[in-house]
Amino acid sequence: MLPSNGLVNTPSNPQGTLQLRSPRLAHYLDVDGIVMQLDDITLNQAREHQWAESIDRQLARSLRTQLSQELPLIRVVRDDSSQPEALTLRLDVDRFQGRYDGLAVVAGQWQLRNPSDELLAMKSFSAQTVLDEDGYPALVRALNASWEDVARQIADQIRQGNYFN
Repeated sequence: MLPSNGLVNTPSNPQGTLQLRSPRLAHYLDVDGIVMQLDDITLNQAREHQWAESIDRQLARSLRTQLSQELPLIRVVRDDSSQPEALTLRLDVDRFQGRYDGLAVVAGQWQLRNPSDELLAMKSFSAQTVLDEDGYPALVRALNASWEDVARQIADQIRQGNYFN
């Protein structure tokens, strides 16, 4: 399970609301086991090292927590809450895996949409973290660090775009 980084920040007087949809995973990632890239073309799903909870739910929760900390004046909520004036953040995750050269790699694309579902921004994201040591715990920690880096990238780009001003 990805490490938890604290609670979601809920501003008392928010500048706006950001609804976060559950990330859509590439088909090969939507599995129970952690994925390892064994060489430049071979991917392998672990049989022994299984996620304790579906990875899309873990990624959504972690991203919601991280974005609420990075964007303290914005209320960050799940997409299942009724927020008619909220902007919606959608993510497609194309890579979330360990790699043969000792890196944890995360990549994909995000979209920010207004309440009328019109596209405001669309950007790619990528991050990689060197594993401190071999093994499953080190890989999970490195994947989490890469995912936190992605959250910071997205928050920075949302701030720069002034979508809530």
